[in-house]
Parts: sequence; C-alpha cells; structure tokens
Amino acid sequence: MKLAVRLRTKDGREPGLRRFGISSVFIFLILLALIVIFAILEGDAFLSGKNFMNIAVDASELLLMAIGMTFVIITAGIDLSVGAMLVLSSVVAANTMVSLSGTPQQVHHYVYPHQNVAIPVGILVGLAVGVVCGLINGLVITRLKLTPFIATLGTLGLYLGTAQILSGGVNVPYVPPAVQSQIGTRDLFGVLPVPIAVAIVAVVIAALALRQTRFGRYTYAIGSSAEAARKAGINVERHLLKVYVLSGFLSGLAGIIDLARFNTASPGTHTLDNLNVISAVVIGGASLFGGIGSILGSVVGTFIPAVLQNGFIIEGVQAFWQQATIGVILILAVYIDQRRKSAEERS
Repeated sequence: MKLAVRLRTKDGREPGLRRFGISSVFIFLILLALIVIFAILEGDAFLSGKNFMNIAVDASELLLMAIGMTFVIITAGIDLSVGAMLVLSSVVAANTMVSLSGTPQQVHHYVYPHQNVAIPVGILVGLAVGVVCGLINGLVITRLKLTPFIATLGTLGLYLGTAQILSGGVNVPYVPPAVQSQIGTRDLFGVLPVPIAVAIVAVVIAALALRQTRFGRYTYAIGSSAEAARKAGINVERHLLKVYVLSGFLSGLAGIIDLARFNTASPGTHTLDNLNVISAVVIGGASLFGGIGSILGSVVGTFIPAVLQNGFIIEGVQAFWQQATIGVILILAVYIDQRRKSAEERS
C-alpha cells in the first residue's frame, strides 16, 4: 500500500509543476538569435519553407532519442548507448527486411516479391531490438547496481559491436526501396514528411505523459530524491526499468526512421549521437542532478544543433565548428545548472 506522502521536486514544488524554467527560456532566445543571424547572413536560402522542413527532418531522429533521454536525465540517470541502440535496431531491421523480401537471387536483382510482409516485420523487429536493449540497460542498472554512466558505457560497446558483427562493418545493401519511398521521403497529405509527423506524435505523447500522468510524477520524484520516492511507496527500480525501456524504444524508432530516410543501415555513423542527445536535453534546461526537465525544453535544445548545422552548411563553414559551438553551449548550460544547484543548497 502506498504511503500518503506528497512528493516534491528539488525546487520544492510538487512533481510536474516546474516545466520550463529560466534556463530553458534563455536557450529558446539563443535558438531565436541563431535563426535571426543566419536569416541576416543568408536571407531566403535559410528562411525558405523548404529549408526549415529540411532542418526539421534532420532533427527528427535526434529529437526521438532526446525524448527518451529527457525521462532518463530527470531521474538523475544517463544513457550513453542511444546512438548504438539506433544503429543496432536499424541493422537488424534492414537485415530482416532483406531476408524476408525474397530469395538472395531476387533481392540481388532488386526484385522484392514479399516486401509487403518483410517491411512491417522488419520495423517491428527493429523496435523490439530497441526495447530489449533498453531492458538490458535497466536491468544492469537496477539489478547489478552499476551507475548509469558505467552501465550504458559498457552496453554502448556491446550494441555497436553487435551491429558491426551483423553487418560486417559495412552498410546493409539491398534494402527494399519502398521503405524509403513510403516512409522516409513520403509526405503525409502532401505537406508533412513522415519523420516529422512521427516526431510530433512522440513529442505530444511524451509531454502529456510527463505532465499529466503518474508515470511523469514518479519520474520527477525519483530524480528529486530516490529515497524519498521509496518512502512514498514508489517502486523505484521498476520505474527506472520502464524509463530505460522507453529510451531504448525511442532509439529503435529513430533507427527505423534513419533506415527509411537513407534506405540503408550504416554501423559507422551516429558515433556522436549520445553526445548530441545529452547536449540537447541539458541545453534544453534538464538538470544532470535530476528532478528538473521538460519535453518542450528538449525540443528547443534539439533544434539548436540542427539549425547550426544547416546554417553552417549554407555558409560553407566546416562542420567541425558545429561540434565546437555545441560544446561551448553545453558547458554554459551545465555551469548555469551547477550555479542553480549551489544556490538551492545555500537557501
């Protein structure tokens, strides 16, 4: 039986009341400033509707993983394996689609007699791989009692190595082109690309779950104080397991989107996804100390690197500057977070 204890987050409010703090508003202003700067520098080349659509499509995969990472970081955890889960999910899904679409001779001649079955099965298998990977992360953390950093650092190598073994270290060939034409490059109602639509649905569901449900309140409570959450009757280990499974599922979904966009699965890409996802969530106002974060903030944090990358490409600036700039913004965000935490401890 649960105890009648009112849960509080680190800012003294009930879980779910703090959503979009000062740091998140600040980072939103940074995003607007970047848009204004690139608009001044490049004009219509940057401000066109087509370009903004391209930015949103590029950000969709990162955003899906950032949603899962938001829940993880709010619990005071971390998941370094998100990029590896994306790669493994896409490789397994691609191999499944290829093997079920027809005989080796048929698919090598780009004939796919069974693709109507192979593609949905491949998608389901890819999502299942993400769920299993997230479950492994959660079990290692809750049962073996390893810190999330060490646990997911280890599984990062495990998942990425497995993907490279299954693919031979090269892109998976002969993926049915219908995956790309019907999902990756398809526009719903002729205007909204499928990757963006999937990301929007995920954002809405996650925002409602974090704000309106018991699952969201428990997530904030555990991040604020796991011990207090236990005293309130929350099964902390079981909830953490669910959070890491959610992160794995969304990483698997991002892997399916990646497969659909490029019509192949590449084990050599996404090496910096874990850094970019964590940066997006922290820049968006989530606290690495737990208990604070929002989906809206993570959305804003996700679009900052996407806008930077797009703007730098149009400007002809080397991509290395993007990572350097994101690193500076991340350091600033963590510094603000530490100052906030120190001020709370003194008060």
